[in-house]
Amino acid sequence: MAKFIEGLYYSESHEFVKVDGEFAYVGITDYAQSQLGTVTYVDMPEEGDDFEAGEEFGAVESVKAASDVFSPVSCTVVEVNEALEDEPELINKDAFENWIMKVKLNDPSELEGLMDAAAYENFCK
Repeated sequence: MAKFIEGLYYSESHEFVKVDGEFAYVGITDYAQSQLGTVTYVDMPEEGDDFEAGEEFGAVESVKAASDVFSPVSCTVVEVNEALEDEPELINKDAFENWIMKVKLNDPSELEGLMDAAAYENFCK
């Protein structure tokens, strides 16, 4: 059964945002990784890349499928999770701890347009 963590923001395209001050961590949700199966590759953005909310920033490939990932918020990438380059399956172990990119939020008010854990859990049913 997929995990839904309170205090995170969720998009309809199955990404999460974990806010930490002026920064945020973005990755795919536990529900998304459970649907994909074993993750074999993560295509990540570059530090310094800018994205608008809803813009594709990479892809997650698994034994079953490849899935584009979209930025839930307008942001600038400040760091990527380099551990995923060697061990993409870390996303399967704990999707919420193994974020794909750390970003600086351009417009924190965009978070209001995302779902909370309860709404996302209902969305996934």
